[in-house]
Amino acid sequence: MANELTIPLLPCPSIDEIASFYEMLGFEITYRQTRPNPYVALRREDINLHFFGMDDYDPAQSYSTCLVIVQDTAPLFEAFAAGMRAVHGKLLMSGIPRMTRPRLRNDRYTGFTVVDPGGNWIRINKAAKEPEAQTKLAKAMENAARQADAHGDERQGLKILEGALKRATGDEPEIQAVREYRDELVERIKGSEPRPGA
Repeated sequence: MANELTIPLLPCPSIDEIASFYEMLGFEITYRQTRPNPYVALRREDINLHFFGMDDYDPAQSYSTCLVIVQDTAPLFEAFAAGMRAVHGKLLMSGIPRMTRPRLRNDRYTGFTVVDPGGNWIRINKAAKEPEAQTKLAKAMENAARQADAHGDERQGLKILEGALKRATGDEPEIQAVREYRDELVERIKGSEPRPGA
């Protein structure tokens, strides 16, 4: 067989909130129903995502995820980032929803993750296999990204980067990217902390 199509069906507390979020990212609604069960189908070029509504669903407890494999992650990231900036004035980097930045790995950018209002992790990856990290600093960057971006543990990712930066000589090619990622993780951690009196 050939030309099969698989479309993930992901949960969310509100199909309206999900639809609005993905429209911000350049998706269009291809189908929507409210009864008997809330359901919305969204598409951006060949990317199809479908969602079903659940009244008592808690996005913070979500384990839902899917992979989107693309030829080049950079144009899609830039388009999503432009949509977020147009609506929110900035990239949403902490809390739910949010989006991670592509990480520099061996002079090439890797994938990124979108966490939507339903807590679903949409992982955007490049079709080609990424090369393995060659330096200690590059390996630390990969480990930190795995903890912070893939597992949602920003504090552990920050700990890994800070330890690696203490041991760095300062002339590694990845040093600037590691520093920028460290700063991003600090911002994400601050953004996820409860505000006093909240």
